[in-house]
Amino acid sequence: MAEQDPPAAKVEVSGRPGRRRKGRRGKAGSPVGPKTAGTAKAKARPKGARGAEAGEAPRAEQQPGAPATPKADQRSVEKIAPPAGKIAPASTPPTATPAVPSAPSHPRQAYAAIDLGTNNCRLLIARPSGENFTVIDAFSRVVRLGEGIAQSGRLSDAAMERTLSALRVCADKLMRRNVYLARSVATEACRRAVNGPEFIERVRHETGIQLDIISAREEARLAVLGCHVLLEDGFGPAMIFDIGGGSTELVLIESTGTVPRILDWQSVPWGVVSLTESCGPEGTTYEERVERYRHMHSLVAESFAAFSKRVGAARESASQDGPLRLLGTSGTVTTLASLHLELPQYDRRMVDGLIVPAESMRDISTRLSSMSLDERREVACIGRERADLVVAGCAILEAILDLWPAGRLGVADRGIREGILRSLIASHSPAHGHSRAPGVRDAVRNAVGAR
Repeated sequence: MAEQDPPAAKVEVSGRPGRRRKGRRGKAGSPVGPKTAGTAKAKARPKGARGAEAGEAPRAEQQPGAPATPKADQRSVEKIAPPAGKIAPASTPPTATPAVPSAPSHPRQAYAAIDLGTNNCRLLIARPSGENFTVIDAFSRVVRLGEGIAQSGRLSDAAMERTLSALRVCADKLMRRNVYLARSVATEACRRAVNGPEFIERVRHETGIQLDIISAREEARLAVLGCHVLLEDGFGPAMIFDIGGGSTELVLIESTGTVPRILDWQSVPWGVVSLTESCGPEGTTYEERVERYRHMHSLVAESFAAFSKRVGAARESASQDGPLRLLGTSGTVTTLASLHLELPQYDRRMVDGLIVPAESMRDISTRLSSMSLDERREVACIGRERADLVVAGCAILEAILDLWPAGRLGVADRGIREGILRSLIASHSPAHGHSRAPGVRDAVRNAVGAR
């Protein structure tokens, strides 16, 4: 498939302007080893860092700005639908898209993106800032919406209540921040669950938030749109992937100047939640844990087999042009990058844009896979919420490294939400003649008032 994505802006990493960070190799006796679990040390910890699931703490930063206008998808945005775009089939030739002026018509207005995944509920609120946007509020909570779907095919009552609680926080923030326009998407859990549409309607009624269950194709496109600027410079095809809770998306892109073109993509129904639940209990012995990990890896590798054959020529071509380029956006890669740095707790500014040796990620994955659940809970940056899921993420990551054997892995703590924001801001710039119209506030206010 071929598609012209928006021009990429250079990423400015807080405290390190103008250069890409490279992760150093972890020392022998890594903090994820069984004997030293939970003893990670920070090599450099910026003031005011916060945890990965830090709830309501906002982060102010500069993000890449307005892209070229995507194509229309009228279901995707509350009240006003910005063009959302589709990934064209592989046979479709790329079409150049005109640049969009960076300053939107209402530069002080806030835009919001909600990404409701199988494991997490995430919100980002931002204002346009020249060619970039500045994040003014953020929220992330582990809700495990997809818990039990592998067995029942339904969203459980407990999972829906947890998710509604998180979405009520999001609704309050949308109203408090005077959000002009928002796009809220739901992914694999709601795609798979037979009661997914029913839950979407309940969310709209109780919170005023209109969730759109997007396709795996649109999920892949938004992830690329949100994080491709962190891909290392180079020539030839590159791979971007997103390990979610219920699925994993892989996208083969070609760097054409500053506009990456999507060449091929694949979504498989293995994420950290779905793979964990499908493979049963961990077992009580080292041998049982190792065997379970091998089984996880083989399941994922098998699901990647057809895609691996399709991208074989691109893989060979890319290797002739220089080192293979690989970029990952997910809780798995950011968690493992934190362990590589030996951070005492998660710090986005240290991780987003980091380049880590692939061998280090493999070593950490191997160590984690052999540890008991209690041992993993004591490891810094994992904790209780991710301890049972991180092993599945490691198995998926290793299968991706087998498929696209890059020597280094780029790490992105950004993705779907940032892709949504770039689309929203771009599609409501002066070039598109959008006048002010009702946003999400009325629907949210009415739902909040009726609680």
